[in-house]
Amino acid sequence: MNTDEAIERAKDVGLDLVEVSPNASPPVAKFLDVGKFKYEAQKKANAARKTQKVQDVKEIKMRPNIDSHDYVVKMKNVTKFIENGDKVKVTLRFRGREMSHQQLGMQLLQRVQEDMKETAKVEAYPKLEGRQMLMVLCPK
Repeated sequence: MNTDEAIERAKDVGLDLVEVSPNASPPVAKFLDVGKFKYEAQKKANAARKTQKVQDVKEIKMRPNIDSHDYVVKMKNVTKFIENGDKVKVTLRFRGREMSHQQLGMQLLQRVQEDMKETAKVEAYPKLEGRQMLMVLCPK
């Protein structure tokens, strides 16, 4: 249908001619009430925003000479965060002379990575930033 003729028919009915898909060949248009169309689109966008899950970044702090029981407790928290769909930032802080034993920190982060390989993947591999070593895990 010709565009001018379609606009004329829309005015006769009391509606507006709205282009629905401009990329189609030929472009598709509908007779709609523009205010109602915008209102419905806004309601759909709000409903989509309510249902989406925001992914948080949780942080777990450790030291290189962590005790085995403390490690188990920290790993339970990491597992809980990953199952909730959050990312986990594992921070390993070095104090004093611990800086000279950075390989211990790297071994600890590799152990965390190995323990979590079924449920999480490494997003940011361990790297040293100042006096702390960081690694980011995210759910598979």
